[in-house]
Amino acid sequence: MKLRKLELQDARYMYEWMTDYNVTEHLAKDFSHMTVEDCQQFIELSKTDNHSIHLAICNNLDIYQGTISLKNIEENKEAEYAIVLRKGAIGTGIAKEATEKLLHIAFQKLNLEKVYLYVKKVNIRANKFYQKMGFQKIREDKEMNWYEIRPK
Repeated sequence: MKLRKLELQDARYMYEWMTDYNVTEHLAKDFSHMTVEDCQQFIELSKTDNHSIHLAICNNLDIYQGTISLKNIEENKEAEYAIVLRKGAIGTGIAKEATEKLLHIAFQKLNLEKVYLYVKKVNIRANKFYQKMGFQKIREDKEMNWYEIRPK
């Protein structure tokens, strides 16, 4: 597994997960209207985004398996975490490895003081994963959980 910058060749794989209801059913954002061209535009825009880092999670053959991000990187030393995987990559352990690498970047290279996320409560698999990775629940309402992690 490796992380690298997103490339235009990743767009068709991004589109694959965006149109897979089994992947997107619990995500906060609706991707059903997206096109391959939208994915290509996102990849191009990610190259000049000074407030976010979007990386491709790739297998050993350098084939895109998902996207992992630090979004809204702020001067107050915090950023929002996000991850999504193609259906075939779910349950392989690749998310754990990618998250560990991204948190290393966040805390060791960017010197962030906090990484946070929010997730729907009904996304039980994701909630368990975030807790396993060390994220602490800081708030909840009837639909969402909010988590954060700080450097050790």
